Amino acid sequence: MLHARRYDLANDAPWVVFVHGAGGSSSIWHQQMRDFRARYNVLMVDLRGHGGSQLSEDQALTLDYTFDAVSREVIDVLDREGIHAAHFVGISLGCIVIRTIAEMESDRVLSMTLGGAIVRLDLRSRLLVWGGNVFKRVVPFLWLYKLFAWVIMPRAAHEESRSLFVREARKMAQREFVRWFRLTTEVTPLLRLYRERELDTPTLYVMGDQDHLFLPPARKLADEHVKSELHVVEASGHVVNVDQPETFNRVAIAFIDRIAGIDRAELQAA
Repeated sequence: MLHARRYDLANDAPWVVFVHGAGGSSSIWHQQMRDFRARYNVLMVDLRGHGGSQLSEDQALTLDYTFDAVSREVIDVLDREGIHAAHFVGISLGCIVIRTIAEMESDRVLSMTLGGAIVRLDLRSRLLVWGGNVFKRVVPFLWLYKLFAWVIMPRAAHEESRSLFVREARKMAQREFVRWFRLTTEVTPLLRLYRERELDTPTLYVMGDQDHLFLPPARKLADEHVKSELHVVEASGHVVNVDQPETFNRVAIAFIDRIAGIDRAELQAA
């Protein structure tokens, strides 16, 4: 059972569900909470093996490590909390989880705000994943994680994001990291399917202009898919909600308000 925290605003307020990336936890959203909790009901989920959803070794051995299985656990949290449908906000690998949920039960996902979205792996990304799979059992996972963080977020301006994710990753066990890394074998065929098949779910990609690995394919996908749009945030890397939280919040809230039909002027007046 996943750990989750809910913040209720009002019975008629929309629900927003936050999904973090691999190696992180719901704590990466702390700079979003004030703005979002002032407007929506909020649910923050810790994926299995992360944050408050730590597993014993016996528990982990009974579980399938696939995107379908991980996504089903998030749906189970919605059921447990009595939330039929919500607007989803994700970062990095969490965006793939959200897209998988939308494939499985499209009526549960009212919109998708995907920050630092991974929509295609280029040659550099595939080489990184290949190297990680080769060395994941013999090299301390924090070494690999720090390397990945540096490759994905190489600039000095990305130091806060790198440090945050490495700090959260320290809470994972080596075996849990290896299990999550197995998911990378699913990524390429899954992303190919998602590029080819567009959903009716309104989708906003929020990408940093310095996200050198993932911005170009996200830009191409947003151009090709009718229901998708792209906002590029200046002076930001991969973890855009940490690098430029004020801009991320403003853009994401405006998108969700528009999809939810919320009149912002009336809300501010109230």
